[in-house]
Amino acid sequence: MKISAILVLSGFLLYHFHSIGPAQDEKKDPGEKSAGDNGKLQLIIRLDDAGFCHGANMALEKILNQGVCSSVSVIVNTPWLDEAVEILRSHPEVSVGVHLVLNSEWREFRWGPVMPYSEVPSLVDAFGKFFGSRRELMAHEPKPEEAEKELRAQIELALRKGLNISYCDYHMGAALNCLEFQQAVEKLALEYRIGISRYFGEQDTESVYSIPPEQKLEQGLKIIEGLKPERPLMVFHPGTNTPEMAVMTDLNSFGLKNMAGHRQAETDMLCHPKFREALRNKGIELMNYKQLKEEGLHKMKRPFTAKPWEEVVKEAQMAPNPTGTDGKK
Repeated sequence: MKISAILVLSGFLLYHFHSIGPAQDEKKDPGEKSAGDNGKLQLIIRLDDAGFCHGANMALEKILNQGVCSSVSVIVNTPWLDEAVEILRSHPEVSVGVHLVLNSEWREFRWGPVMPYSEVPSLVDAFGKFFGSRRELMAHEPKPEEAEKELRAQIELALRKGLNISYCDYHMGAALNCLEFQQAVEKLALEYRIGISRYFGEQDTESVYSIPPEQKLEQGLKIIEGLKPERPLMVFHPGTNTPEMAVMTDLNSFGLKNMAGHRQAETDMLCHPKFREALRNKGIELMNYKQLKEEGLHKMKRPFTAKPWEEVVKEAQMAPNPTGTDGKK
């Protein structure tokens, strides 16, 4: 790409997605509410990793039929995508997003790019699979143009499969891991007229992901009780405690043991009558990204600005353990 074209694109993205610093530092009008005209507190409940495996899809189906959620983020890079699409076809009430992935963290179940791996060689290992962590990915100097090509292919595949997508987000933060990746995601969102999760001023609630399984419901109820009118976002990773998921090992150093038990507990919590009752007692109205998109994509703002590619690559290559990483899932 010519230098002049890069400058034009950078200026265009900066205009549409100007940095406002970390979302938690944004100053809000005391009278501003994350509510509609009815004055109710609005909550987004986002389920991640749909399509990841059969157990994740079975959890999704149970929650859609018995529990509560408002938005579902789908991984399109696995053989279980079609099953997730079929489940979501029966539930138009939820908004659907593409869970953009550039890493694959499960030792026993590695996925690779939608693109032929020969066309995105900097993103994959010797076997054509994504690296296990953000840090490992960046240590191998992934080319931003290849990342954009792959992320575009993921959105295109979701559309070809018939998913009515209204937003995208980023699996374990990898797709926003450096400024050049972030600009690519923003460019694609503008092009496909979809939102980006956390770009609408949502405020992440405390996560129950690492809470012991037997304590997740209690903790979830406490989070609901303490919600404030700041457009809260609750993110979950439901699953089933089945042999398929129980055998999987997270390649990241912070990965949870007994992942299947943790994810089963999240499924059970979202389907528990006490959780639904807590939402009702708090006067909470579920909101989704389809509604936020209808409010206007022009309202999106960067919740943060990632570091430049060169800086992130250097930090990753200097790290003692390239498999460990941090980041929201």
